[in-house]
Amino acid sequence: MAGVRLDKPWTDLTPEAVAALAGELGVYQLGDPQGRVVRIGYAGGRTLFGLRSELQAALAAGEAARFRTEVTAQYLSRYEELLMVHVADHGQLPRGNAAEGRRRLGRLSPG
Repeated sequence: MAGVRLDKPWTDLTPEAVAALAGELGVYQLGDPQGRVVRIGYAGGRTLFGLRSELQAALAAGEAARFRTEVTAQYLSRYEELLMVHVADHGQLPRGNAAEGRRRLGRLSPG
């Protein structure tokens, strides 16, 4: 299953980096300083300024040190796919998604 992981390089979560983002729909991962995923999220049709708004909120909350994004109109499907890949790789959801533990996810074997 090539390309299922979000393998883009991490960007430091700074006000400048977030301000440079376009207001597009898509998915994102938040990471700690070591590059471990701490939360997976998405910017959907109801997000005022897309990825920029979501990452501004994460920056204000001090949730993470880094981020990476993927622009996609299929943000919900891709979001669930990234959650499934994380569970396949780590056996559980990222800590920032733990409240979604009851969410029904399919299974992936990304290999």
